[in-house]
Amino acid sequence: MENAYDRSETIQAIQRELASLSDGTVLRTNVPLSALTTFEIGGPADVLVEPRSVEAVAAVCRACREAAAPLRVLGLGSDVLASDAGVRGVVMRLAENFARITVDGRTVTAQAGASNADVAEAAAAAGLAGYEFASGIPGTVGGAAIMNAGAYGGEFKDVATSVRCLAPNGDVVDVDAEEAAWSYRHSMMDGAGYVVLSATLELRPGDVGAIRAEMEDLARRRAEKQPLELPSAGSTFKRPEGHYVGKLVEEAGLRGYAVGGAQVSEKHTGFVVNAGGATARDVLALIEHVKRTVFESAGVELVPEVRLWGFEGE
Repeated sequence: MENAYDRSETIQAIQRELASLSDGTVLRTNVPLSALTTFEIGGPADVLVEPRSVEAVAAVCRACREAAAPLRVLGLGSDVLASDAGVRGVVMRLAENFARITVDGRTVTAQAGASNADVAEAAAAAGLAGYEFASGIPGTVGGAAIMNAGAYGGEFKDVATSVRCLAPNGDVVDVDAEEAAWSYRHSMMDGAGYVVLSATLELRPGDVGAIRAEMEDLARRRAEKQPLELPSAGSTFKRPEGHYVGKLVEEAGLRGYAVGGAQVSEKHTGFVVNAGGATARDVLALIEHVKRTVFESAGVELVPEVRLWGFEGE
């Protein structure tokens, strides 16, 4: 449940903190999250800020602490279901405006808003292998670091050596791999109030042609098996140990099952998709139905991977 806060006070606090900066950071109000999430669902964020520098990120965080305002960090919106009623407080979007990538030898450093696809492409262009697995993950490096993103046998923790973060006390700190404590879809930073600013990856030299061929093969496999033609938040549930979500949902007889405009994908039953005009309420009701039905049929409890914003009891 979100604490009450004063929106006007919050906006003024952010504006005061940003006043000394001239980096082009933008503050907007009542911005529909349906335009900023891959589900294409969600009401307005009270305040949306898009920083262009580390200093601006720190300024927004200070202002939110000062105003006791809820703060959420958004990348490309690929793992978020936002309430139809919108999200109270501040959404800080680290995406295109915070996406610098540098390559130095075998080391790739990427700001939190850099897309996984762009990082994989920069690495490939430099003849560096190891990030191909992430080339089709529709999110940012910041999100990958927070949740230890993975696909096709690779995980973020396999290549990351450190993550630069803004700690809850306002300090900029470098979190090494041991401290990050990456595990399946989790990290120390997740839920601890850390804001990822950038990540450093250590890759290995490889043949440019072979690297690109691997990325193309993964893209083909993803397109064949996943419902990329419809809006979704990617895999809806975390993988239960010893099971595959798609198989559990299929065996529960839920392929194509729909609530309103939300549907269990016909193509891959591990995905809930926006089949047209879905509301967040539709998606949430469908997720609950899938969880309940799978538990009744297989005795396995599914845990959503998608993050729920702005819902009662969040």
